[in-house]
Amino acid sequence: MTTTQKKAVVLLSGGLDSATVLAMAKQQGYICYALSLDYGQRHASELQAAQRVAEHAGVAMHKTIPLDLRAFGGSALTDDDINVPETESTGIPVTYVPARNTTFLSLALGWAEVIGAHDIFIGVNAVDYSGYPDCRPEFIEAFERVANLATRDGVEGQPFTIHSPLIQLTKAEIIQKGQEMGVDYSLTVSCYQADEAGRACGRCDSCRLRRTGFEQAGTDDPTKYAK
Repeated sequence: MTTTQKKAVVLLSGGLDSATVLAMAKQQGYICYALSLDYGQRHASELQAAQRVAEHAGVAMHKTIPLDLRAFGGSALTDDDINVPETESTGIPVTYVPARNTTFLSLALGWAEVIGAHDIFIGVNAVDYSGYPDCRPEFIEAFERVANLATRDGVEGQPFTIHSPLIQLTKAEIIQKGQEMGVDYSLTVSCYQADEAGRACGRCDSCRLRRTGFEQAGTDDPTKYAK
């Protein structure tokens, strides 16, 4: 490690996209600090996946922060009374978690300022995605402006950059890029309702997008399915 290397905070959910973004940040020479959020999500096995991915990537540090979004509910991922849909949704689906990426990026920003990192990576995607409003380029651009208005470093001339390198890629393109970098997708969990062993349902929106991505990429799908 050289003193000229820059630090980056990488939001790491344990899914396919965030694992790819972590590999991209490392490939660009960043010293990576991975941040995962235990927000009461239904698919808690993704946190175990995040740990596996972080260890495999050799990050400088991996933090998992508890954050009880079940206190609000309002999403199939944080409220057991709302079922995860198993057919393709129209509009913004019930798996949308209110203000999730705003909250996650805010926490990443706080950690970044503490450790002297001015780059934050997030694996949002606006092509093959579920229609979430906080996965759009306009949101990322707006949050970057907020980051540089609301922090000491930002107002003192050390601006933050929010990197979303997957935002205009298809799922197949993401997978292909990941494979070029040696990402082991068997370590990841994407399913909205994966069981405790990390096995995917194969029916939810996230499973559909992931499976189609591997098919279109022309490569084997290493996902472990419950059935």
